Amino acid sequence: MVRVFYISDDLDDLELVEYELELSGLGPSQIHVLTDNDAEVASHQHLHPVKSFMRNDVIHSTEIGAVIGVVVAALVLFFAYVTGVAGSVGWLPFIMLAIVMMGFITWEGGLFGFQELHYQFRRFKQVLQSGRHVLMVDVEPEQEIMLANVTLAHDKLKPAGTGKAPPRWLVAFQNRWDRMMHSLP
Repeated sequence: MVRVFYISDDLDDLELVEYELELSGLGPSQIHVLTDNDAEVASHQHLHPVKSFMRNDVIHSTEIGAVIGVVVAALVLFFAYVTGVAGSVGWLPFIMLAIVMMGFITWEGGLFGFQELHYQFRRFKQVLQSGRHVLMVDVEPEQEIMLANVTLAHDKLKPAGTGKAPPRWLVAFQNRWDRMMHSLP
């Protein structure tokens, strides 16, 4: 899958685009609007805003923190080995210190991510601050022509590049979940 980005300043037009994409076969979990004005998006029935948790860089920053944590833990164990301190004190304190350091640094990475815009959305920071909106569409290769046909009919929609989409299985799960939730009374 690929994530395709478009920029617009007209939420009514974006709502029409999203409606046409859904009629063409895309699921609601494949189409999202990133904006700084969530209240205005909520007033449009067919627009699906990016969830607040996904706006932040929590997952990506936690992964980076985990990598740094593993490196620091390895350095703690390496220091204990090279200095020979582990021979006199034992390995247990150093293993515990390595585990605590790895966990703490991973946790700190996640906390840092709460404060940051998602790494894929950072390039749109100025666009969002200027009051415009970003439409994100996750499509399979065979859906790209359909996406182009729908978006070419809307002059206010400006292409803004592509990015990494979520895994295919996750989008399929979200589509099934949405259909199940809408079928409940």
